[in-house]
Amino acid sequence: MKEKIVLLPLDNRPCNYDFPYQLFFHEKFDIVRIEKTGDKKVPVDAKRIKEFLKKECRDAYGLVLSVDMLLYGGLVPSRIHHKKKEDFMEMANLIRELKQENPKLCIYAFQVIMRCPSYSNADEEPDYYDTYGEMIHKAGEIIHKSRLGLCKDDELKNLMEEIDYKALTDYVERRQINCEMNCTMIDFVKEGLIDTLVIPQDDSAQYGYAAMDQETVRDKIRKENLSDSILMYPGADEVGLTLMSRVINQIYGKRPKVYLKYMCEAAKYIIPLYEGNQLGGTLKSHVLAAGGQLTDSYECADIILVITAPADKMQEAVNQPADLAEYYAERNLYEFVDFIKERKKEGKIITIADNAYANGGDLELIQMLNQNNLLLEVDGYAGWNTSANTIGTAIALGMDSFYFGKTKEHIDFLVQRYLEDAGYCSVVRNRVSEQIGKYEYNYFFVGEEKGKVSEMVEKELMEFARKELSSIYGNLQLLSVYMPWKRMFEVGLTTRYEK
Repeated sequence: MKEKIVLLPLDNRPCNYDFPYQLFFHEKFDIVRIEKTGDKKVPVDAKRIKEFLKKECRDAYGLVLSVDMLLYGGLVPSRIHHKKKEDFMEMANLIRELKQENPKLCIYAFQVIMRCPSYSNADEEPDYYDTYGEMIHKAGEIIHKSRLGLCKDDELKNLMEEIDYKALTDYVERRQINCEMNCTMIDFVKEGLIDTLVIPQDDSAQYGYAAMDQETVRDKIRKENLSDSILMYPGADEVGLTLMSRVINQIYGKRPKVYLKYMCEAAKYIIPLYEGNQLGGTLKSHVLAAGGQLTDSYECADIILVITAPADKMQEAVNQPADLAEYYAERNLYEFVDFIKERKKEGKIITIADNAYANGGDLELIQMLNQNNLLLEVDGYAGWNTSANTIGTAIALGMDSFYFGKTKEHIDFLVQRYLEDAGYCSVVRNRVSEQIGKYEYNYFFVGEEKGKVSEMVEKELMEFARKELSSIYGNLQLLSVYMPWKRMFEVGLTTRYEK
């Protein structure tokens, strides 16, 4: 009998809506998703969410639940709503109803701590963020540092003379409401309504509003004595994959052992771009959240997670190769690839978290994997967006291979990662963005999901595959390319690998 897993994703982008379904599509599971609705700033209708969950969870084994989708209708709507805490409690209490109707339902929930970007752009934020975004971020940073005695009060006074008070008030009040809902979910864990809760930190930093909210949430977790029940770490768009891994580990009653292999040992201590925690601690949290356990011996490991991060400050993928010692001197690619070869000879499951750069894969690594015919020998690869997004995806690929091997669906998803993470994110996105001005488009608006821009992307991706993925190019098919939110940041791909 199939085990039914219900998925309420963070939003309708492929990384949230499609990835968990694509990767874990197996005969043993019946994964059910809500019909794709909503669009960036347009929330999914609450009534549709309620009807979907009440219908599908009655006979389900598990529910992978985005609380941000449940309460706000999606990730971006969580940043722009104009509601009070009491307005969200009806939807929050739906969790109680689902548990009452199906006491055996295991609820694996995640709720993001609201981000605070350091730049002025309203693409995913309130409209006033176009003008005041950088100042709002700076205000949070100064307030936080001031509380810690790390800056002078006159810095905040000078900033407050420039910022729009109405905009700042609106922003801070919304953060307060969202933080209160984070704390409500902690209460639900204590009550036994939520079996597993992950609180990811979306695009976080060491100081600022998001970091202060983390302190509030962490204090609440400690107060309720739930430090061994709730995980809080950098991430967001990969958590659906992470918790799907956890559900499957729960179904099989196993805790796969994961060994962490760094390209350089100093990488453990870096703070990746868009994150506020050291990499070593974040990695441990991701493994635990996925239902795995850490081991200090690769000989004893079920899964080996290899990590490409540099020895010091992380750079953007679009600027590679980085002519910095933390990249070319501290990282030993030769030893790294040799390690992968030897472990594959031993039959080990190897999955690569390519977090050398932010927002794209390491092209030098891709070239070495290609030259050594390792692209499909490894069990997993990811190298997209933030380091945390990459880590969670790589772990999920490892978990899938542990239970089911490299099925056709698994290989298709792996090939997609090379095309999207290394091809699109590191090369094609920037290349096409430089050309679209002649069509009166820009990075944040490309007209439509499928059109001139997606055609350009498809052409460039196939050229990338021909040059950089030559060892698999002859069997690779790119079936569909689209721009999910009609912008350049992400791409939607359908790929197939036929031997």
